[in-house]
Amino acid sequence: MNKTILMGRLTRDPEVRYSSGDNPTAIARYTLAVDRRYQREGEPSADFIPCVTFGKVAEFAEKYFRKGTKVTLSGRIATGKYTNKEGQTVYTTEVIVEEQEFAESKATSERSQQADNNSPMPATAGDGFMNIPDGIDEELPFN
Repeated sequence: MNKTILMGRLTRDPEVRYSSGDNPTAIARYTLAVDRRYQREGEPSADFIPCVTFGKVAEFAEKYFRKGTKVTLSGRIATGKYTNKEGQTVYTTEVIVEEQEFAESKATSERSQQADNNSPMPATAGDGFMNIPDGIDEELPFN
């Protein structure tokens, strides 16, 4: 069985392209910074996992995900290889995302991004939950 579940933060906004042809499909790529549970001295504290999504899942990432957004995803690991311009074989590993969702509220995300920027924390109002954007009902896989 090839199944992976990850939780981390986007290192940059998703890069989205559309396939060509009669029925163009969205393809979104992003990198997820996943904290390591244990850190040895001199080693990085996170792994940077390349992720790719297709179709409605990619359109959702394009519309709502931004650098610093904390997400949880599940998918499968895919490996591949290609030959670059210098004639060297390059091996690739990425997660093909099947499901993705927010891992924290919008207010918490904004506070953590403000803290990362060493800016004062904004005042928060309400219950701390993110407002559901208008029109998202049509994009949800369930009703």
